[in-house]
Amino acid sequence: MDYIRLGNTGLTVSRLCLGCLAYGTPGVGPQTWSLSEEESRPFIKKALDAGINFFDTANTYSLGASEEIVGRALKDFAQREDVVIATKVGLPMRSAPNGGGLSRKAIMAEADASLRRLGTDYIDLYQIHRWDYTTPIEETMEALHDVVKAGKARYIGGSSMFAWQFSKALHVARMNGWTPFVSMQNQLNLLYREEEREMLPLCEDQKIGVLPWSPLARGRLSRAPGNAGDSARADQDSYGNSLFKDSVVADRKVVEAVGLVAERRGVPQAQIALAWVLQKKPVTAPIVGATKLRHLDDAVNAISIQLDQKELKELEAAYIPHNVTAFS
Repeated sequence: MDYIRLGNTGLTVSRLCLGCLAYGTPGVGPQTWSLSEEESRPFIKKALDAGINFFDTANTYSLGASEEIVGRALKDFAQREDVVIATKVGLPMRSAPNGGGLSRKAIMAEADASLRRLGTDYIDLYQIHRWDYTTPIEETMEALHDVVKAGKARYIGGSSMFAWQFSKALHVARMNGWTPFVSMQNQLNLLYREEEREMLPLCEDQKIGVLPWSPLARGRLSRAPGNAGDSARADQDSYGNSLFKDSVVADRKVVEAVGLVAERRGVPQAQIALAWVLQKKPVTAPIVGATKLRHLDDAVNAISIQLDQKELKELEAAYIPHNVTAFS
């Protein structure tokens, strides 16, 4: 496993982050395809054995069950000081007023709830799950700063939003002497490259760590065009399906290019698609999901693949602009 600093911090993370969206309570929350705790633990153990020290979850995943599963597994399989735990706040946890969002009240309550579920005294990276259009960014950034100063989080990060919003958040924090964001978790893959326009250059300029989610485009880049996949997630991931509705013809050509490069290399498509993300500056660690153990093998093996300029051009040639998605 290779390791890298997270942005401009001194925190060292593995080049891969295990995304724990799939680990929860089946049928609870929007992730109806979640694996149970018994099914999930081997993935966390295998990731640790492979050298992955970075784990990402969220309070809303299975309405808290993912945090509980991750917390218990890491306590059983690793030393707390040796792992980096990331979680998120912002999406609704309940339908009641203040049941979500990024108000001071919501952040303070949810930070404590996440700590209880994770069974830890601190969160390494506390991220806002999306931009909150109803709460002043000053309120959000000051609350996050207070969470850090209280020792409940070590660093804070953002997720999918417009570059102007992220820039504003960084500016507000620095102008007030508050803790700034050190990372950006956004969608980036060969089927969705809109982040290359403004967000990636902003992050490179500001030395922000980039943690792409869905590096395989919800599995679409790991299989032949038209192949629906062999997992429950592929069948039931309604949110993922909503992300890839436009540019179907162009997307098919991109997937075909991935297949051709993979065939020449003699490796699975997933490794080529992930290798492309790993080589994209200023990516720190793609967030990889795994519902089959071979998914982790593919992810780890992708680190050693160095795509040449001809292959990069071939993979990128068919891409056309897409509608911006996943910012809310």
